[in-house]
Parts: sequence; structure tokens; C-alpha cells
Amino acid sequence: MKKIIHIDMDCFFAAVEMRDRPDWRTIPLAIGGSRTERGVISTCNYPARVYGVRSAMPTGQALKLCPHLLLLHGNMEKYKAASLQIQAIFHRYTDKVEPLSLDEAYLDVSDSSLFSGSATLIAEDIRRVIFAETGLTASAGVAPNKFLAKIASDENKPNGLFVLPPEKVSDFVKFLPLHKIPGVGKKTAERLANLGFYTCADIQNAPLHTLVKHFGSFADTLIERSFGRDSREVQNDYPRKSVAVEHTYTEDLPDLDAGQQSLSELLPKLRRRIERCEAAAHIQKIGIKLKFADFQQTTVEKQQPELDMASLKQLLEQAWHRGQGKKVRLVGIHVGLKAQEAQAQLSLEL
Repeated sequence: MKKIIHIDMDCFFAAVEMRDRPDWRTIPLAIGGSRTERGVISTCNYPARVYGVRSAMPTGQALKLCPHLLLLHGNMEKYKAASLQIQAIFHRYTDKVEPLSLDEAYLDVSDSSLFSGSATLIAEDIRRVIFAETGLTASAGVAPNKFLAKIASDENKPNGLFVLPPEKVSDFVKFLPLHKIPGVGKKTAERLANLGFYTCADIQNAPLHTLVKHFGSFADTLIERSFGRDSREVQNDYPRKSVAVEHTYTEDLPDLDAGQQSLSELLPKLRRRIERCEAAAHIQKIGIKLKFADFQQTTVEKQQPELDMASLKQLLEQAWHRGQGKKVRLVGIHVGLKAQEAQAQLSLEL
């Protein structure tokens, strides 16, 4: 049986700022631009959450909920430095570490002899060392697989630990809301509710043909997760799948000409990022993302192995027409990369 720990830092970007400015700890604070700029909340502290402020919320909406919210642009270099400290701590306990972002990671401690092999004591010690060395708090979940460990880390936030032993998995997942399953977003949750499915127990008892009819291949994932099953390994060499840049504009872009001008600003940035990642030889598709003034968004992609302005303009035109005249608040461009196995095979053929 696997022993998986999921570590999730508490309101990470905001926590770094509060660590460096203790007088900010008790006031509502968020990372996400300024009062004169448009954007979205990257993260916010717990005093801000009392007012309903949440990550990924438009900054304007956050300010309506909490007019005295302290907004910061943020300092990514400072956050990256703190993340590197935390990642180094993880590797003291196991080499099987899979970072998901700057502020969370999976650790497989199944083979660890530390603390007599107790994943619970390992998780407690990791949290203790993180706080001692960085001044930041972390929440942790301990469970037999990645899916359950991630769910568990959210159970006692902030600065908490939740342990889900194998013998308690069956009872735990029965009452787990389906929206907590990765991949079940707002729309999917609504479709599930319309069918009378709210918890994992509902999926456990649902006819297979009904799930397949309404959810296609995702039905397999729904069933597996609803029984608390997840066979994915912790991957410490997780391949990069894409490289992207995007920009949210202070004033909505009114027409396609303005959108095409935005490409001239974004393309050089994306090329530099691709160069830093040494990813140019592994491009397999390119794409455009638009977010309209009503916050609806669309993505258009094209399979091709190189990045060029002419193709981006064609994709932008397709995406823009989907808005049916709506103005655009965000433009993003990206490239999708070949899977690691495909890249290795290509190098062998050459």
C-alpha cells in the first residue's frame, strides 16, 4: 500500500508578504494588481476570504466585496525563492517528489525508513521544518494515493494535517461531494446534479450506461475516484506540456485589429520563454486564448511544429468571431509540446 503526502502551502503568495510585513497579517490582503488595473486575484489571505474574496476572482469583484482590500502586484522572484527552499526540504525526506506548482507537491514516502516508516510523523515533521526555516505554514494530507492525499490536505486548512488510513477510505469517499473530484468543474457538477448525483456514493450506485451516455470517457475517472481509487505514480520528472504567455488589459480591446496588435506584444515574450525552456524543437501545436468582457473564454488550437505570426492571426480571427462582437479583456498565446516519450523516440530516429 502506498503512503502519499500532499503538501499545500497556506495562501502562499500572501503568506510570504505577511511574513515579511507582520503588520499585514490581520488585514485583508490579496495578490492581483492594483485598484487602477484590471486583473484577477492570484491568492488572498484568510482575513480577505471572510469577505468572500477568492483566488481567480476578478479584481473588480473582489474590491466590491472588500473595498478596503490591500492589493499587491506581487513579487514572483521572492515567491520562487521561497518555493525553492520548500522543495529542498521535501527532498530531505524522499527523492519521489512531484511539484504541482510553486506552493504544492506530492511526496511518495512508501519506502522511507524515517520515523519508523510513519507517513503521519513524516508529514508532521515536514510542516514543522518548513515553518522553522521559512516562517510559512503548510497543510498536509496523508493517504494511500494522490487523489485522496490532495483531498485530505484541504480538510484541516490552514496549518493543519489530515490522515486518511486505508481502512477508512470507503466511509470517507461515500460522503465526498463530487465537485471535489479533479475535472469536475462548475458545469460538470451541474450536469451531475441534474441527474441526481451529488456525492461519490451516488456514482457508486449509478448505472454504468447512464454515466457513459452523459460523460463519455470521463465516466471511468468518475467511477475510479468515487471509490477512492487512483493508480497514478508520483512523478519526479514530470514533463512540461506547454509554454504560454497572456495579458489582461486595463481597457477591453474593441476589435480584431486591436487584438492583432496585442499579438505583436505577446509573441516576442513567448519566443523568449520557449528559448529559456529549450522547447522550440518540441512544439506540436499552437493556440490562442481569449477572455471576453463577460468573462466567458474560448481557446482555438492548430497542430503545427513551429510558431509564426500568420498562423496566430488566423487562430485569433477564429477565436474573435466566437465572441459575436463582444470586447476582449485577455489575450493569451501558447504552444503545446510533444510528450516526453515522443521526444525521446524522435531523438532516437534522428
